Amino acid sequence: MKIQILGTGCPKCKQLAEITEKTAKEIGIDFQLEKITDLEQIMAFGVMMTPALAIDNEVKAMGKIPSADELKKILK
Repeated sequence: MKIQILGTGCPKCKQLAEITEKTAKEIGIDFQLEKITDLEQIMAFGVMMTPALAIDNEVKAMGKIPSADELKKILK
């Protein structure tokens, strides 16, 4: 599974990356974490608010940091 964090590197983007990586490890999935900071690439996903989370190139959350429970549902 490819987990993509879309954002410019702001504190919320870093927080989303940390909590997503921690949650993915907790539930024991095989994943690859990619941080996308280029604005053109972010806009190509259709994202207008960061941070955003994409799984295998599909945006699952935008403009917020999902709770741990929401992340578990997204990642399963």
